[in-house]
Amino acid sequence: MKLVRFGPRGSEKAGVVDQDGNIRDLSQHVADITAETLAPDVLAKLTAIDPASLPLAPQGARLGAPVARSWNFIAVGLNYADHAKETGQEIPAEPILFNKLGNSICGPNDDVVYPRNSDRMDWEIEIAFIIGKRAQYVAEKDAQSYIAGYAICNDVSERRFQIKRNGQWMKGKCAETFGPLGPWLVTTDELPDPHSLAMELKVNGEVKQTGSTSTMIFSIPFLLSYITQFCTLEPGDVVTTGTPPGVGSGMKPPQYLKSGDVMELSIEKLGTQRQRVVPAI
Repeated sequence: MKLVRFGPRGSEKAGVVDQDGNIRDLSQHVADITAETLAPDVLAKLTAIDPASLPLAPQGARLGAPVARSWNFIAVGLNYADHAKETGQEIPAEPILFNKLGNSICGPNDDVVYPRNSDRMDWEIEIAFIIGKRAQYVAEKDAQSYIAGYAICNDVSERRFQIKRNGQWMKGKCAETFGPLGPWLVTTDELPDPHSLAMELKVNGEVKQTGSTSTMIFSIPFLLSYITQFCTLEPGDVVTTGTPPGVGSGMKPPQYLKSGDVMELSIEKLGTQRQRVVPAI
């Protein structure tokens, strides 16, 4: 099942994608895709609904992030060996974790805002997983049962804020719109193994990143288990799992985003995103 949220920002409705790729209005069954919607028993009921029985969403409706009001937004750094190499850093012995803010999450095709005083804004295509039930001290073998589904995430970053401003990475990771998510939340019954998916990111039509989720250093079940040894994950929380090589800061010379640039991201079975970079007001 592919769950979506459609409509104006702040007024999104729940939807589901049918077998022909059309968005169907699910709001007569659940008003929105929230933490409560992602509970395993609720997802089971939604899976049993025939999408063809639902009304079509308005043509061209805006897509919001596929889950509303995530409590936590956690990211994993340097989780692809080639990406660690291009940044000149050692392959980590344990996962590197950092926080993004919930209000950095935006729709998959929303504009991404170029922050004031920024000059090193960068892109990162990633697969994210979304939590379906409260997770604390989870064994790796049990991790899959805590995941509601998967989505594309663009871990947009400002490298000077991240690296040169004397602090944690979150300085360069938490600006509003720095976490486009979606277009869909693909549930685990439709994607039982997320570790062999092709990934691609373009800027202004030029391919910058290619890779595969098969080259992750730490698998998704391991990451969920590892994170829950330190903190509790709640339903609706988002964990984005690292990026393959090809980020702008790793190029020689470095390449960074500027206002007017367009990013296009795709991951096999998870759909496509498109964002335009716009200046801060």
